[in-house]
Amino acid sequence: MLTLSGARSAAASAARGGHFLFNWPLLALAALALSGCMPATTQIASADPADPAAKVARAGYRSTIAPYTSLRPAAPAPWRKHNDRAAPQPKQDQ
Repeated sequence: MLTLSGARSAAASAARGGHFLFNWPLLALAALALSGCMPATTQIASADPADPAAKVARAGYRSTIAPYTSLRPAAPAPWRKHNDRAAPQPKQDQ
């Protein structure tokens, strides 16, 4: 379709006796493509992030391993006592 309108434009220009061929759809397409390169000109609603004097909330730090306490070196204990404490107690007859 763009080729057809370009050809009509060229034919009309030639009929008027002009030597300068200008393709309007191509110009519109180039303007549309280049309009994406323009910077945004909207107003910022809040503080500008690029402003070094802007007030911001204080960033806090909390360690993820703060309650950790090392359990090493641990003194070895006899395994029999640990097993006896963990084993279920036998039922006593009355």
